[in-house]
Amino acid sequence: MKIYHNINNFEAKNPVVTIGTFDGVHLGHQKVIARLKEFARKHNGESVIFTFHPHPRLVTAPNEGNLRLLTTIEEKKQLFEKSGIDHLIVYPFTKTFSELSYSSFVKNILVDKLKTRCLVVGYDHRFGKNREGSFEYLKECAKSYNFKIEKLDALLIDEAHVSSTRIRNALEDGDVEQANKFLGYRFTLHGTVVEGQRVGRKMGFPTANIEASDPHKLIPGYGVYAVEIILSGEKYGGMLNIGTRPTFNNNADNRSIEVHIFNFSGDIYNKEITLIFEAKIRDEKKFSGPEALVEQLKKDKETALEILAEKS
Repeated sequence: MKIYHNINNFEAKNPVVTIGTFDGVHLGHQKVIARLKEFARKHNGESVIFTFHPHPRLVTAPNEGNLRLLTTIEEKKQLFEKSGIDHLIVYPFTKTFSELSYSSFVKNILVDKLKTRCLVVGYDHRFGKNREGSFEYLKECAKSYNFKIEKLDALLIDEAHVSSTRIRNALEDGDVEQANKFLGYRFTLHGTVVEGQRVGRKMGFPTANIEASDPHKLIPGYGVYAVEIILSGEKYGGMLNIGTRPTFNNNADNRSIEVHIFNFSGDIYNKEITLIFEAKIRDEKKFSGPEALVEQLKKDKETALEILAEKS
């Protein structure tokens, strides 16, 4: 897969293009990508994904402050690479670009720069200033500029549309298993181990405090989760608590992320860590004292081990 951060030197054979933010690269997106590749084969061409960085809402509504991303740009690149596309364009989304009319985008970028042969769009495609780029409008553009256009229906799982919003809502509710079902893979959080208060160590459950690699990355709802951990290239099981922390941190919504890694000891401050969410064990709750908490943590560990054994 070739990656471009501008399109000045872009070259592809009979480009078959799709456009979008693709937050999550979920099963709905994967359906679009599968058809993109199919059409590329049909037209003896190459598959092209045109996406943006930063996320458009961070530019068009910077004061909202409530955007939570399912995937960072690096995670998206990895997922696109895995999907087997030929070209990925990560276009800089700026205020100036946000003011571009859809007709200008089609003419100046899709036609003149990319030489698009076929455009593949999802069922809810709306793009450009004032979201004027509807499918009907695109059909007219396709006639004018002599490219083909294909529209895909929504993907349904258990009669529900797969969408980034539904996945975000599931994660906010702690329903990791539903989110994973819609994603088509396990929700993942990359971060760095930072200094904590070392309270867990005193109770026999040392924890690593995690700061997410992207401050806009969605942090699932409060509670205790069974997770897989990747640290220095090695895999471990663990249980993770997402809760509140009185002091400021850089995680989205000021949430604390603390993971107890099974069968591990060592100093891992400042090391990169990956958390892979399997299932929620329980809600966060307050205990009468340290003894009651330790008893609960022992139960949580048993439950986490059972879940991880089941999922492996």
